[in-house]
Amino acid sequence: MTKVPFFDLKRQFTSLREEILREIASICDDQRFILGPRVDEFEHAMESLCGGHAVGVSSGTDAELLILMALGIGPGDAVITTPFTFFATAGCVARLGATPVFVDIDEATFNLSPEKLESFLATRCDRDGNSLRTRDGLRVRAVIPVHLFGLCCQMDEIQAICSRYGLPVIEDAAQAIGAEYPASTGTKRAGGIGEFGYFSFYPTKNLGAFGDAGLAIVQDETLGRQMKILRNHGMEPRYYHAYVGGNFRLDSLQAAVLLKKLPFLSNWSARRNRIAQHYRREFAELAPGLRLAAEPYREKLGERGHIYHQFVVRTPKREQLRTYLKNHGIGTEIYYPVSLHQQSCFGHLRAGSFPESDSAAAEVLALPIFPELTDGEVELVAQTVTEFFRK
Repeated sequence: MTKVPFFDLKRQFTSLREEILREIASICDDQRFILGPRVDEFEHAMESLCGGHAVGVSSGTDAELLILMALGIGPGDAVITTPFTFFATAGCVARLGATPVFVDIDEATFNLSPEKLESFLATRCDRDGNSLRTRDGLRVRAVIPVHLFGLCCQMDEIQAICSRYGLPVIEDAAQAIGAEYPASTGTKRAGGIGEFGYFSFYPTKNLGAFGDAGLAIVQDETLGRQMKILRNHGMEPRYYHAYVGGNFRLDSLQAAVLLKKLPFLSNWSARRNRIAQHYRREFAELAPGLRLAAEPYREKLGERGHIYHQFVVRTPKREQLRTYLKNHGIGTEIYYPVSLHQQSCFGHLRAGSFPESDSAAAEVLALPIFPELTDGEVELVAQTVTEFFRK
């Protein structure tokens, strides 16, 4: 019998049920389901949160795909990212005929390592006029750092490196909505730091829709207008196509649900952080058997520096710990059990060696951390993990 679920969407819905159902009924009465005023309102709300220009789309995957299409990325191009992330980050690159190129992660944060990015660009790429090419001739077009589990990458360092090489930065902020970063120019929010950013509103995200939904952020207004055309088959005006786009439109129903949830995001993130800090205090003495991810921005930003989409621990005894927790009724998940360079569909890439990603894939385990967990459930998780390591 499950005592503590890994995630429970019904708990959040119960608290917002009547308000959301009224909004859905209003849309049903209005019969305006595709784009429309609610999508516009949600885009404006996200612009207020992150800065830049927002483009609501049908999923986080489509948000990334839209950005890559707007940049004209395709065959013969390379896009650099991390191998320790959800598949879509690299999958969108491959879908356009370009090649994902991997750079290993930082051990302490699980995020793209600026030092390894610098080393890759300096030692495994060459200048070719105004272009930067890999040793096998691919033109490097962009870098996608992933703000994994709700923690922003070291964006000052990454942006400085990319600026020297003339590469745009596309933030994968799918797991990091509302997370802040102490940039040298002032505090910024995930998704609005680089030239581009994108979010997923998959139902289990910190801000979740009632199905698939996503959003792209772009700093350049002209590109933003083009992306709004591209998301609608490249059509502007109706039945006239300047571009070959896609069907990436955001539904009014999803925008309406997200608008109703958005005012609660800050409190939900704060609750996640309180749960995380309880775990961290309880697990502090379990090292070296159990290791915790770093919180590099806590001194400057407090709880705003990590929004804990997931609370991940790492241990060589992961499978034993997971079995022990399951036997005690506690849900867990593994993000991610196979690094992208080891996925069979990327076997042709000859990607290289990524020891930090492989180590993380073998050791990470995510514990329950959704906001509606009770204090008693949080304590039970902490006690059971502690018992495992002390038995």
